[in-house]
Amino acid sequence: MTATTDGSTGALPPRAPSAGDATAENTENTENAPAAATDVAAAARRAAARATDYLLSVQDDAGWWKGDLETNVTMDAEDLLLRQFLGIGDRETTEAAARHLRGEQRADGTWATFYNGPGELSATIEAYVALRLAGDAPDAAHMARAATWIREHGGIAASRVFTRIWLALFGWWKWSDLPELPPELIYFPKWFPLNIYDFACWARQTIVALTIVSAVRPVRPAPFALDELHADPARPNPPRPLAPVTSWDGIFQRLDKALHGYRKVAVRGLRRSAMKAAASWIVERQENDGCWGGIQPPAVYSIIALHLLGYDLKHPVLREGLKSLDRFAVWREDADGAPVRMIEACQSPVWDTCLAAIALADAGLPADHPQLVKAAEWMLAEQIRRPGDWSVRKPRLPSGGWAFEFENDNYPDIDDTAEVVLALRRIQYPDPERVDSAVRRAARWTLGMQSRNGAWGAFDADNTSPFPNRLPFCDFGEVIDPPSADVTAHVVEMAADLGMTHDARVRRGIRWLLAEQEPDGSWFGRWGTNYVYGTGSVLPALAAAGIPASHPAVRRAVRWLERVQNEDGGWGEDQRSYQDKAWAGRGESTASQTAWALMALLAAGERESAAVTRGVRWLARTQRADGSWDEPYFTGTGFPWDFSINYHLYRQVFPLTALGRYVNGGPAGASQGV
Repeated sequence: MTATTDGSTGALPPRAPSAGDATAENTENTENAPAAATDVAAAARRAAARATDYLLSVQDDAGWWKGDLETNVTMDAEDLLLRQFLGIGDRETTEAAARHLRGEQRADGTWATFYNGPGELSATIEAYVALRLAGDAPDAAHMARAATWIREHGGIAASRVFTRIWLALFGWWKWSDLPELPPELIYFPKWFPLNIYDFACWARQTIVALTIVSAVRPVRPAPFALDELHADPARPNPPRPLAPVTSWDGIFQRLDKALHGYRKVAVRGLRRSAMKAAASWIVERQENDGCWGGIQPPAVYSIIALHLLGYDLKHPVLREGLKSLDRFAVWREDADGAPVRMIEACQSPVWDTCLAAIALADAGLPADHPQLVKAAEWMLAEQIRRPGDWSVRKPRLPSGGWAFEFENDNYPDIDDTAEVVLALRRIQYPDPERVDSAVRRAARWTLGMQSRNGAWGAFDADNTSPFPNRLPFCDFGEVIDPPSADVTAHVVEMAADLGMTHDARVRRGIRWLLAEQEPDGSWFGRWGTNYVYGTGSVLPALAAAGIPASHPAVRRAVRWLERVQNEDGGWGEDQRSYQDKAWAGRGESTASQTAWALMALLAAGERESAAVTRGVRWLARTQRADGSWDEPYFTGTGFPWDFSINYHLYRQVFPLTALGRYVNGGPAGASQGV
């Protein structure tokens, strides 16, 4: 693979071997095949044993697992900007964050949003501004390179709306040049287009807070100017052409102009009342740990919004909110022993714990092993039994799901719930009735969250309005939560494990999955990268549901996985596949993506195939001496392309799952029923 001048990998993805390729790994001598198979099996057993020991060693004493959740430097930059805005910055925190920012800068002066990705304008602007707040001089070499690149790519005017909101807080951008977001939105009835429940839960929490910020339009005096980041300082915000009025973009552009006009005539009493209602909505959704939704961005904007409405920083709501933000900080030391501070956008203990339990059980750890029992105890205590925002669309559905984070009772998600059920069913807990009761509640809630098309989204049912994504304000990431193949597959797999394959809701989900297969045989992966993840999720679910390995959809998927296998025997897929289908299934081999491909092929009955043998060899060969794997590449997804994630535990749990299934012949307890 070639390198470009921006430091990213070349424009063309790595070539996967064709069917006619002859390599040392896929053209084994037939006479030696039994011995070679024995060697591979032995290597797999050794690797699984080492990986098991490693995973057990990193469990918390309370029973949970959590790996770092690495995203991009906008989290760190916005944390420093928040502290500057509130006047609570301190030198130690600022310097530690600045070390992290400098360490993530690339040779061309830019910052990327995923490992080896291209420079990204908004991330580069935010990191640059944060470093200036930390004291880095604009004429320093690393800062000058960044500023030059920013200007060459359109300057601040070309950045996304959220970046310009942060700059507006300090007077570096005009509030009047931003899209309008009125707080009166809080009063829109649930049936009305663009009501807050038309937005996905993560966008909803952010937007309600930002309606207050947008209405107040605060400005804290900036400590310096940013003229060096404008492509043309004399015209920092050149006019943007209007789209045709007959297009959706044109309609919403004109709607935004109308909202700017409404601001001038808005009834003050109504606006004050709307902001008060929005504030009450925010406060009601603060979690026990002080955070909002267990996610850093909504917490940041909620704190700003409430502070603008008069909440003192010592008020219990803001005091606990600020404390919660400190829990997103990961502290390390650099090569010189100086402290480095990275901010997680979110934390994933429930997700990591259920995946770790599945991996250990599938690898052959006894079902009553004390550490599995401790994990089950912790997961059982995390089940949510009260309504959340999801109940707006499902008011008569009893609760029973799990969230992703330590504290997030308002927003349990279908994906976590399905995987927690699969994990609990693999563990021999001393109080089986407690597990059965929790599983029954979870299954009822999960199946009840089915969307009208037969599939499942992550947090809400039928969160598919076409309007939120059209708003000029929403130019970054997904703001709705439509059903996806990976989440639907996990629900189908859970239902099959519970003996519910013939349930009409499950059959509809299976039909939807079969209809959603891509022409090349893969499935799109919404929450993991990307087609390898989607396919790695769907094939095990179809197998669990009784779809035979000979089914045409399964065979198409197998052929696709074989085509995109890398020459080294692994699988990989770059985040660029979300923008360019040429990257589908293409990228440097990674432990997690190789494991997903192996899980799919094993479910399709391909254990003895050359592709599986080569994949298992790759995992065994790349394992580190301590039983772990290294994986700098981002294989998780928050928003396809816009927000990528490196889950640091993915590189451990998924390879162990794949190796365990290869060694032991399938998922633990796969034949259980209820």
